[in-house]
Amino acid sequence: MITIKTNRELKGMQASGRLLASMFEGLRDVIKPGISTWEIEEFAQKFVKERGGRLSEQGFEGYKYGTCISVNDEIAHAIPRKDLILKDGDLVKVDVTCNLNGYETDSCTTYGVGEISDEDRRLMEVTEKAMYLGIDQAVLGNRIGDIGAVIQHYVEDENGYGDVRELVGHGIQPTIHEDPEVPHWGKAGHGLRLREGMTITVEPMVEAGGQWQIDQKTVSDPNDDWVYYATPDGSKAAQFEHTFAITKDGPKILTLQKPYDGYEKYLPHFDELED
Repeated sequence: MITIKTNRELKGMQASGRLLASMFEGLRDVIKPGISTWEIEEFAQKFVKERGGRLSEQGFEGYKYGTCISVNDEIAHAIPRKDLILKDGDLVKVDVTCNLNGYETDSCTTYGVGEISDEDRRLMEVTEKAMYLGIDQAVLGNRIGDIGAVIQHYVEDENGYGDVRELVGHGIQPTIHEDPEVPHWGKAGHGLRLREGMTITVEPMVEAGGQWQIDQKTVSDPNDDWVYYATPDGSKAAQFEHTFAITKDGPKILTLQKPYDGYEKYLPHFDELED
């Protein structure tokens, strides 16, 4: 079921998103060569808990951790690991959902570890821009297909990368996964019509090797055997994700990170609304 959010709910989600964005901002100083991905999990847990929130992926459908941390050819849903040590040139995707006072938000950022190649930097830049191009289509009267079509065209036709099709964005609140599904590919003018008060995520996953398919793999960890998704050809992947609300003034991103320079049009001001 798709829920249209009240002003009170939008205020709560804005506060949750601001906390989550702050956690990602803090990770910029944490992620470096020589740390394990488990240390990212520990930082995220401590940061959010100390500020009154919790990482709501933990416990969802049996998942044991608060973060999903995927490195290089790992596309998504990999677990944090004590024995996975980051090195110069790695790409690490950190995907987190945050609950603050009952309000959910979801975001993912790809970080380059140490010195990364020009090719990997371009992959990150294209993926992030694809996300924003999709978000820009989330205006009243447009359809879900308008979001996916512009992402697919930019990723595949303009840049020659692979646009993952088996993992999609989604509605969010009151739980972390709600209707509607939001594919990152599709046809303009098709799909559900977007309405004011909907809150959704857009989270393109892009493969450097040009394929859109994914392989299922299993993390071999002393504490967990967990299935995650990787590129079929071993090429690197990037992902970016924001939670945002659809408003009469355009999409307002609830998980926007500082600095805001150039992104002011996305800033939400729901805290100024009356309940």
